[in-house]
Amino acid sequence: MRTRLGKVPVIGRLFRTGTAVPVVRLAGVIGQVPFRGGGLSLKTLEAPLGQAFRMKAPAVVLAINSPGGSPVQSALIGRHVRRLAVKHDRRVLAFVEDIGASGGYWLAAAADEIFCDRASLVGSIGVVTSGFGAAEALAKLGIERRLFTAGKSKTLLDPFSPLREGDVAVLREIQTDLHDAFKDFIRERRAGRLKADEDELFNGRVWSGRQALDLGLVDAIADPHDVIAERFGKDARLTLVNRPRGWLQRRLRIEGEAAALASLLEERLHFARYGL
Repeated sequence: MRTRLGKVPVIGRLFRTGTAVPVVRLAGVIGQVPFRGGGLSLKTLEAPLGQAFRMKAPAVVLAINSPGGSPVQSALIGRHVRRLAVKHDRRVLAFVEDIGASGGYWLAAAADEIFCDRASLVGSIGVVTSGFGAAEALAKLGIERRLFTAGKSKTLLDPFSPLREGDVAVLREIQTDLHDAFKDFIRERRAGRLKADEDELFNGRVWSGRQALDLGLVDAIADPHDVIAERFGKDARLTLVNRPRGWLQRRLRIEGEAAALASLLEERLHFARYGL
């Protein structure tokens, strides 16, 4: 009776059989996205992650499709996932969709097991900083910039000033610290599973899913539905845990066109780095 009712729309939701496995989608650029209320951050993910881990389920699934972003938010989210996993004694399974690169792979590494498609892009364990230099352009236009500071390092990497070797040295130190934090997390989470020298694994390169499997960056190439059925029974189902909308989005469901375009362009540029 319950099985038959489970096939009826709406009513079926009350009588479904099989194990419900919660899924939290980690899709997009990591970090706060102005105006859109989006982006992957501890603030936007704390509620859905908490809900997923409170469910009576044998595991929590992270569906990852991210090219990276903020290293701070990557670390905060990764640590939060681990805290919840320990607190609720729950196994975490990550499935990389199109891409789990840079901070996206940082999030995947928070899981106990990482799965991907053969064509997924995985890795990019490194740090990148980009910017523009406009000093020569200003000079050609005859524009004189007047800058007053207290503190000799306040103009570090100022795009309207000539590039200085000392500025680059400071930036390199910061990048090294961030890279070390990234590498430490991967060493901890993938201990005993990495199959290549660190010089190769941690050089910032991105790999296909098949290559990532050979290197030990992922555990298997598999479809999430197949894994869930094999682990928890053929009637097991994936249940999406949605992120709540921001108050302004719920009330207005609109956003300024210019702000939306700027946010979408920033996100698009992150994905475009990997040809996506």
